Amino acid sequence: MTMQTQKHRSAKAVASVPESLESAQAKLVYIYLEAADGATIDDLGEALAMKKIDILSVLNSLSSRDFVAKRGEEYVVA
Repeated sequence: MTMQTQKHRSAKAVASVPESLESAQAKLVYIYLEAADGATIDDLGEALAMKKIDILSVLNSLSSRDFVAKRGEEYVVA
């Protein structure tokens, strides 16, 4: 018996992660944002099982280095 709990999404190729990103969390957030075409802080927390404070720290770091930008309530790869 097989259980299917995940929805199938169309595959999207993710461009390479910037080499200057060293943190595993930063890479994870960056890849998720690129694959999802943006996400809110709540979306990131739920999908990546990260605490809000950690997400905010990563997003602040990525934003200050111009890797991500805020678009309304979502963050997107810049």
